[in-house]
Amino acid sequence: MSIAQLGRFKITGILGKGAMGTVYRAHDPLIDRTVAIKTIGCAGLSPEETKAFEERFYCEAKSAGRLSHPNIVTIHDAGRTEDLAYIAMEFLNGRTLQEILEAGVALPPERCAEIAARIADGLAFAHANDVIHRDIKPANIMVFDDGRVKIADFGVASIPAGAQTVDGMAFGSPKYMSPEQINGLRADGRSDIFSLGGVLYEMLTGRPAFSGDNLNAILYQVLNSAPPLPSSFNAQIPHGFDRIVARALAKDPDKRYQNATQMAKALRRERHVVRSAQKDRVVNDPSATSTGKDVGLATSASKTRAEAGGFSRFLRFGLPTLVVAGIAVGSVLYFSDEPAPAATPSQSIDSAQPVADIAAPPAVSPPLQTTEAPVTATPEVPAQPVATTTNEDAAPPPASGTVRLAIAPWGEIHVNGKMRGVSPPLNELRLPPGKYKIEIRNSSFTPYRRQVDITASTTLRIKHKFE
Repeated sequence: MSIAQLGRFKITGILGKGAMGTVYRAHDPLIDRTVAIKTIGCAGLSPEETKAFEERFYCEAKSAGRLSHPNIVTIHDAGRTEDLAYIAMEFLNGRTLQEILEAGVALPPERCAEIAARIADGLAFAHANDVIHRDIKPANIMVFDDGRVKIADFGVASIPAGAQTVDGMAFGSPKYMSPEQINGLRADGRSDIFSLGGVLYEMLTGRPAFSGDNLNAILYQVLNSAPPLPSSFNAQIPHGFDRIVARALAKDPDKRYQNATQMAKALRRERHVVRSAQKDRVVNDPSATSTGKDVGLATSASKTRAEAGGFSRFLRFGLPTLVVAGIAVGSVLYFSDEPAPAATPSQSIDSAQPVADIAAPPAVSPPLQTTEAPVTATPEVPAQPVATTTNEDAAPPPASGTVRLAIAPWGEIHVNGKMRGVSPPLNELRLPPGKYKIEIRNSSFTPYRRQVDITASTTLRIKHKFE
């Protein structure tokens, strides 16, 4: 349908289309500015359906319209013309976080912390004004090249007076919904914190915390499963982010951050730790490279190297300078980074586990669970001399057998009595050679059990359908 005018707004283009309506670019002649207009079509709906959709639509305008914050999209106006209801909001020339993630952009941990902290700032302001978003997800986060971050779409928000959303109805996106929303319980600010934890997890790892082939599998994971720690996918992710994500994604709201301000402070503390570590690496390692805000540090390091070269030439002119050289060597040894600890294998976030317990994950055997082929850190192997001939007596590298899973509709995978995950999405296990008892459980059916003997060359497929 071609539209030239909505109220006083002149339509100048289409920004996007969704399941419920279209978003237009428009001109506001009253104050001469470009705006974005979000519409919802009412044609073809019954009077009752039209009323329900309009109430929810105007709820977005009422919720966001009362919020004036740099991290929340500004609402300018709302109205209706015949078969369309619309909201006019500030025009944002940026990308959604979902578009960034789908483009395969790898955001560094400190940038993830910055984006999440600004989202938390906006949520803290909304919660202080008794507004709960209830649908925080990457598609509702706008990110700009200048660093700004804004929360959009308060269409499913709950406000204290005249709210059109009711308890017992689960609004939101399944991958980011809190357990209490799935169970139809009343959502509060901690529900938004759970969703923000899911967004942060996806920024850090490039994959959602909860996923599956169907809605039931996703909801089951949200309610019952703990995703692997972010650092298990990338050893460069500091363990401080594991603690933040674990607390935000706790199943019990009482174990999460109790307000968004707490989470924002934790994120900024961790970002400061990361930035300080980067600064130390540049100062102590002249060969380190940096970009962005670290350019000044890199320049300073280059200057230090030049001065060091002049100093080394000066050493040739006198014995007394050897004392200074000794002091310099001692300083380098004192301030140099300690060897990095060995990367820990994949672990899972357990919401029942105290946060302090996650700070230093114990060293365990290689991960038995792989989900969508995660990138796991490999143990450091001492350098070996390059051989020109084959050494037939050399010990082969340790190997594991593979167990591939095809379970319908879903099942908890237990290996020797220990749960390894839920399939789907878990589709493969890596097991060292040995005998194992594999049990697949679905609360609605009789468990499936199987004894397997794994060797280094084993590739076994377990296919089971609960009926």
